[in-house]
Amino acid sequence: MMSGVLLGWLLCGSVIVCAAQEPIGPGPPTQKDFDKRVEEYVKLRNTAREGLPKLKPTRSAAAIEHHEEVLAHRIREMRRGASQGDIFTQEISADFRKSIALTMQGEGAGQILESLRRADPVHLKPLGVNRSYPKGVPLQSTPPTLLLNLPKLPPDLEYRVVGRSLVLRDVEANLIVDFIPGAIPVGTNAP
Repeated sequence: MMSGVLLGWLLCGSVIVCAAQEPIGPGPPTQKDFDKRVEEYVKLRNTAREGLPKLKPTRSAAAIEHHEEVLAHRIREMRRGASQGDIFTQEISADFRKSIALTMQGEGAGQILESLRRADPVHLKPLGVNRSYPKGVPLQSTPPTLLLNLPKLPPDLEYRVVGRSLVLRDVEANLIVDFIPGAIPVGTNAP
């Protein structure tokens, strides 16, 4: 079911491939709630996109940044009262933490840890919902074995590991949609 996520990440850069394991993931009620919240965000983002000219392939960093900033501004306006936990509720966060902890104890744990250790350390202070992912800070890849155990996301959203937090990021708007503080267990030596 989630093998498409692994394939997508394999195409996105250097990753560690390990033996297939059965996805752990959140339970069905939590999964449905998470999916519903993500779908609501995507609808809001699509509304924010309305009237924006489509970004055509360009080498102009200024054009890309302008599009990103306008979209992010519109989303922020529409999510003015958004806060940490709107998508990653306490129950959803607990299930994600449990899935991540179990994954970090499974047969691919060593490879996940090695991947996190080799990545550039990313420490953002403070993380904030509706804030842009800061320019110049590397977008650390999320290990594919870990992704196998997280719910699949729509194309314009992605998971990122920032320190010990799991971030839900809007790719096109470069916006932090929500995050789970302390999602990566202590003692994993995450960057």
